[in-house]
Amino acid sequence: MDILRPADILLPDIEDYSAWSVVACDQYSSRPEYWDKFYSLVGDKPSTLNMILPEAHLGFKNPEEESVKINNTMRSYLGRNIFKTHENCFIYVERTLSDGNVRQGIVGKFDLEAYDWVKGTDTPIRPTEFTVEDRLPPRVQIRENAPLEMPHIMIFVDDPKNLLFSAVKKGECLYDFELMLDGGHIKGWRIADNSAITDAVTQLSSSDELIKKYGTEKNPIIFAIGDGNHSLAAAKLYWEGVKKNLTEAERENHPARYVLAELVNIHSDAITFEPIHRVLFNTDPKQFIDEAKKHFEAKLGKGKQITLIAAGERRTLQIGGLTLGQLIADCEDFCKAYIKAHGGTIDYIHGDGECTDMASRKDGAGILLPKLNKSELYFSVMKSGAFPKKSFSIGHARDKRYYLECRKIK
Repeated sequence: MDILRPADILLPDIEDYSAWSVVACDQYSSRPEYWDKFYSLVGDKPSTLNMILPEAHLGFKNPEEESVKINNTMRSYLGRNIFKTHENCFIYVERTLSDGNVRQGIVGKFDLEAYDWVKGTDTPIRPTEFTVEDRLPPRVQIRENAPLEMPHIMIFVDDPKNLLFSAVKKGECLYDFELMLDGGHIKGWRIADNSAITDAVTQLSSSDELIKKYGTEKNPIIFAIGDGNHSLAAAKLYWEGVKKNLTEAERENHPARYVLAELVNIHSDAITFEPIHRVLFNTDPKQFIDEAKKHFEAKLGKGKQITLIAAGERRTLQIGGLTLGQLIADCEDFCKAYIKAHGGTIDYIHGDGECTDMASRKDGAGILLPKLNKSELYFSVMKSGAFPKKSFSIGHARDKRYYLECRKIK
């Protein structure tokens, strides 16, 4: 199975690429003014902004009405021939982030037959965080009626020697421009030798390579989802419905079988992981610290560190015998059980300092969770499955993937 393949990629044949490309719709969900600024900058120019519904607008825009508008815009852009099709290609991307680091990526299509999100899956493409199935039906509905897809999906490859990107041979430069609203700079080239990329992926998927990295070739993850997991799951669910009515021959190259995404090396300096801590409000800090110490006492051992903060006390504990994913799940379960028994609310906070400040309030408490080491991600998912939701974040919102490349899915 060729999991990653070149695709027929559509790029707009327009002058203003900055107006075309906007950040993923699930960013800045509590800041509608950010999106209002995007709309004012774009105006009536062709833009991916007209083909998405920002989550910040979900509270006051009708999703079904917006979906109709989005699909009509896609058809209008196709009818006006604003796209140029780059057939059978990979695109090599260099994204200069807000901190100056350059994130390398390869855009191609991934085989949905090699992916699943269900618990216990052993597919080569797997999610790193829990998939909330209730979020899928609206996304599937959008995909059912859309003639195009635009990915903000980012997929990791575990490539410590950077074999994949060492194989890249740049061809024609396809775009080179500044992204709006502090998104940094992006430049993309058509890759001149597709086979070099597929050969590198084959090498990274080989038994020898898997044994070298993980000590086994059983149950391996070749690609792990870094961002856009629910978009990928919706594409999979849509494909499962489509393929029921196809012959085996028709299934092989049907456009709905694949999803466009950007592949990045998890070991890149431009990929950073930050823990998401747990903070409780409107609680009795002393009671929290007493019950937390009692809960975690049986789990002490050589392993990961967590820090309990409450009632003027700061207690660091070392927890043994659990993967990082299992430890985060245990902390989440404890916090929810505590709230159910004693009341209060929970929030998910980035930053050690911010968590400490909030948890130190007179009616607050919190747990500082450990940072994820990149080498742990694959091991943890292979051993204990996807991480709980709100386990870690990958970089700043402004550095997330911007919509840019498109692909026909019908």
